[in-house]
Amino acid sequence: MIRPKLSLRRPLAVLGAVLLGLTGAVAVAAPASAHHTTITAVVDCDQLSGERVITWTVENSERDKAATLKKVTAEPNTPVKLKTDETKTLEGAVIIKGGSLQAVQRVPGDTASAKLTVHAKWKKNGMEATNEGSITLPADKPCTPAPKCVDASKAKYSHTFDGPKGTATVKLDGNLPLCGDSKQYFTLVSYFAPRPQFATPQYVYGTPDSDWIGGTQTEIELNVEIPNCHTQVDLIWGDKDQVIDPLVEGGKRYDNLKLGAPGAPGNRSTGPQGWYNGGDKSCTTPASTFASNCDGTVTVSLSNDGKISKYPVEFEVKGENGWSKKVTVEPGKANNDTKVPAENAGKIEVLVDGQVIENGTYAWERPEDCPLPTVTTEADCKNFTLTASNPEGGLPVKVEFTYGGKTETRTVAPGKSESVTFAAGKDESALVALPELELEMEAVYAPEGECGGGGAGGEEPGLPVTGAAAGGIAAGAVALLALGAVLFVIARRRRVTFTA
Repeated sequence: MIRPKLSLRRPLAVLGAVLLGLTGAVAVAAPASAHHTTITAVVDCDQLSGERVITWTVENSERDKAATLKKVTAEPNTPVKLKTDETKTLEGAVIIKGGSLQAVQRVPGDTASAKLTVHAKWKKNGMEATNEGSITLPADKPCTPAPKCVDASKAKYSHTFDGPKGTATVKLDGNLPLCGDSKQYFTLVSYFAPRPQFATPQYVYGTPDSDWIGGTQTEIELNVEIPNCHTQVDLIWGDKDQVIDPLVEGGKRYDNLKLGAPGAPGNRSTGPQGWYNGGDKSCTTPASTFASNCDGTVTVSLSNDGKISKYPVEFEVKGENGWSKKVTVEPGKANNDTKVPAENAGKIEVLVDGQVIENGTYAWERPEDCPLPTVTTEADCKNFTLTASNPEGGLPVKVEFTYGGKTETRTVAPGKSESVTFAAGKDESALVALPELELEMEAVYAPEGECGGGGAGGEEPGLPVTGAAAGGIAAGAVALLALGAVLFVIARRRRVTFTA
């Protein structure tokens, strides 16, 4: 009886093992008599060697007679060895009553078909029969050796990425290393950026971190420092030569070199997008200092020279009464030429991007080294004249002269003098006050010679001139001078006297 048998297994590519077979159809020749052998076969793929492995099964049709395999031929002509003892071939083997034998034949991996012919003899009655078995192998699925490495141009990877922390990992997928001496580099780089969103120009911060995968090294970890300001962080395919510095408007871009990009080579690594934009403050260090001038103006110095100053800064200096001026300072530079007029210097603000910068407010204060107005006196028996002189380079000063119950007020311009003459009376001194400076003093009426009719003119000359600061300031001229404070100079035609 002819019993064809068909068996098919799906191959699995696992290195170091003989795996599932690719089994074709087996055809068996009809026996010449009732005594016959039945031949079937299955085929596997040995991925270590790339050979097809055919396992032949030969069955004895007779339940009461053993059969001896007198002659065995195979196509292709390769050895057919007993499965139970590979030192022996199928030829000459004995199949017990109703039993079967299995033999293994190895053929090239691209073999399309194989055939086994068996001539058996039954000794008990001398019957003989020749039978054939054949198998057709799937030509579209040749057996090839399992790869021992992966070509660098076809390797796949997976990655992690944490932009705010400046860390990333890259790992070669699968269990196979890159072939030969191949190395694949990856680089992590961080930038100064002008905005927390993508914007240019950008400048590399610190040193990019680059490493490679190859040989036994199948996973790498990358770390970079992140600036304490707006930043961009990129995980790119390639070594440090791929780093773009700076990133400028209309210039080169990483595009698909970024891992996780939609196109090659970045899409050969699976994981999150390998780029980040963020940071909560500007990559500049705007600063301002102020200097009051004796004429009431304020000089504002603007600087942009801190450690993270990578971009120009547009400052806006605002004063009172709507006064405003904008000044752009390049990175690493300073500007000391901004002067706020006296009439606008009561309140000053320095702003960047509409916000007042740290320590960016100020109001004019009279410098301690500004020269004060001087007061001189001239007295005779009829008149007492007081003159206030205001040095050049200062502000106009308001002066109040009080004598004999009368007060005269004058505003003295810088570089000018103003005089007030009172009729001589019984009062021995006049009060001179500078209310804007919170200062006042006494000037003694001491005319030359003797005046008839009594009165102040009869006093000895050289009476002291005394002074006190309004608002609780009281000190003598010598003490004020020692402390670097302001001092009025009171002069008469004959001599000047100061007392504490």
